[in-house]
Amino acid sequence: MHPRIEDYALIGDEQTAALVGTDGSVDWLCLPRFDSAACFARLLGDKENGHWRIAPIGAERCTRRVYRPDTLVLDTEWETDEGAVRVTDLMPQRDRAPDLVRIVEGLRGDVTVRSTLRLRFDYGSITPWIRRSDGHRVAVAGPDSVWLRSEPEVRTWGADHCTYSEFTVSEGESVAFVLTWHPSHEPRPPLVDPYASLATSVADWQAWAARCRYDGPHRDAVVRSLITLKALTYAPTGGIVAAPTTSLPEELGGVRNWDYRFCWLRDSTLTLGALLAAGYQEEAEAWRNWLLRAVAGDPADLQIMYGLAGERRLPELELPWLTGFADSGPVRIGNEAVKQVQLDVYGEVMDSLSLARSSGLPSTPQMWALQLALMDFLCKAWRQPDEGLWEMRGGRRQFVHSKVMVWVAADRAVRAVERDPHLEGDVDAWRALRDEVHQEVCEQGYDPERNTFTQYYGSRELDASLLLIPRVGFLPPDDPRVIGTIDAVRDELCLGGFLRRYSPEKTAPDGLPGSEGTFLACSFWLADALHMTGRTKEARELFERLVVLGNDVGLLSEEYDPVAGVQLGNFPQAFSHIGLVNTALALFGTEEAG
Repeated sequence: MHPRIEDYALIGDEQTAALVGTDGSVDWLCLPRFDSAACFARLLGDKENGHWRIAPIGAERCTRRVYRPDTLVLDTEWETDEGAVRVTDLMPQRDRAPDLVRIVEGLRGDVTVRSTLRLRFDYGSITPWIRRSDGHRVAVAGPDSVWLRSEPEVRTWGADHCTYSEFTVSEGESVAFVLTWHPSHEPRPPLVDPYASLATSVADWQAWAARCRYDGPHRDAVVRSLITLKALTYAPTGGIVAAPTTSLPEELGGVRNWDYRFCWLRDSTLTLGALLAAGYQEEAEAWRNWLLRAVAGDPADLQIMYGLAGERRLPELELPWLTGFADSGPVRIGNEAVKQVQLDVYGEVMDSLSLARSSGLPSTPQMWALQLALMDFLCKAWRQPDEGLWEMRGGRRQFVHSKVMVWVAADRAVRAVERDPHLEGDVDAWRALRDEVHQEVCEQGYDPERNTFTQYYGSRELDASLLLIPRVGFLPPDDPRVIGTIDAVRDELCLGGFLRRYSPEKTAPDGLPGSEGTFLACSFWLADALHMTGRTKEARELFERLVVLGNDVGLLSEEYDPVAGVQLGNFPQAFSHIGLVNTALALFGTEEAG
């Protein structure tokens, strides 16, 4: 039986991440960065594509697992007839090289444990040469070199190019493994002490989590979401990946499988707001600085996403040797949507920089110059159709959300000058743009017969992004058109009590076969919109239903199938966890739940 997406837990070192299953197997790990090729790719294929399992012999699934409080250190416990053991998994913040540390501890009795390490570089396609060196095992293929330091004796079997170890642990005993990557042309990096790394990691994560200012209901879920966002941050640049995985399906057996190991501008304002409101100014400033570097250049070349350091070329290709999660192919790396035009990103950037300025983040000399360039471009280009924030692959439309975000860009530019008259800029032109866009959206993007805004001009379809209209200030929450839109979106896009982005079977420009699950971030947006319009009780009820969708260690994927009761899409998903944090802060940030 193939594992479910929610069977996995995340560990990472803020430069890459691994997924560990309930069977004790590390099934996904890209080294040395989130967007590098995987050396364990069983997640998207089978065991021959690489994994590392540590578990008692004969045991299939763990008895329980949990993160140590307020950390990214994972404890997996196994109860057997012979006794009990705990496997502790972590990736300590790296000094130079990435390390994966696995410590096996005897809790009761005498338990025999097996470690099976099957390294396969380049997404499971290359079997490395394994040899002994300085008492360790080293696997080499092309640019990659991985060292295994093992306290138990290990042996390599030639037939399947794996490294095995069997050992017995008794109560109070511990044994450790450390897997270290480095470029194959460089000497081996210094060895880390696994036990010291564990103690340091626990202390560092708990000190970081203690900075969280939120102290309302579901604090554990909020802190877990913030830790997940921190884990998805590429520390050298401050960029935050949408997810550490690629090609986890939005529909089991379907083709909606995309690479999310990049940084999306659409997430920028919501990410910045969550970090600032929760008390993480340093991380918020790092994200803002990443944003400024990434979007620097000709405004006409602004992309919807960038690489971890702001890379612009993210070519998409398929990996035919991987069958996909639960046979959901194709497996893709890179993302062709990087070439799309999405006008909403201009509004996202302007809104993010406005929020950064109003929140007291230190300004940079080039920030306003960049904003001026963005506005100059937008004044000329705003009328063009685009692919919209959901990256439709079936042709461009006049998407309402995109136009609303053009309004946001103009509005934030006007407000900036009104707050600081020393700033240069054609504020009269921006006011005119703001008024013109507002009038056009209300005339062409609104269906008076149904009292709702629509997905794009002239359509009857709806879109969950319309829920952001009151949030960004386009219309006040008590406007009848806002209330009508919220009700219509909830009536038409709800499935099993949660919200879909849109109706793929109705939306002409989707351009893809099949369907998808309910979109968790959009469901949090619905809770926010209900709260803003005075329906706080309904908002809290929806939030309660959303929080429990997290798996046993509190992680959320991109989507949820309420019929099958399983998570879908890339995992864990930053957008979903950002939604959880922002909604909790909105609902409970200033008062206890009543």
